[in-house]
Amino acid sequence: MTARPAPRMMVAMHDKRPLRDDLQATLDARRELGPDYEAALVESFVERLDATIAARVQAELGNHGVSPYGPPYAPPPPKAKNPGAAMIPITLGSMGIGIPLTAIAAGNAGLVGLTICWLAIVLINVAAAGAIMRRG
Repeated sequence: MTARPAPRMMVAMHDKRPLRDDLQATLDARRELGPDYEAALVESFVERLDATIAARVQAELGNHGVSPYGPPYAPPPPKAKNPGAAMIPITLGSMGIGIPLTAIAAGNAGLVGLTICWLAIVLINVAAAGAIMRRG
């Protein structure tokens, strides 16, 4: 009495048949076309082999209930709260506006105008930072 392979083994052997046929077809094409096309034929076969392996890995992971992208239905990790990141545009905007205002204020009103200009910029930045910190 001969032992029959388990059904899982039969499925695995059945899955390998198309790959064996692809390899045989690649070898036959190489014999017909010659060595000039060998690199293209090998590349084509390797791409099919990679696709087959990827499909088998996905199927096996699916059989075990494991996602290749992490645990199933896992919530995304919480974003780290960084309230300082919201200040970057305000800071850059203040610098961009502050440079021409410095030239205008210093040219027209001297040191008093320059001081008033930068005090206003500082007060606006402090108020924006306070609002962002209360929100975040």
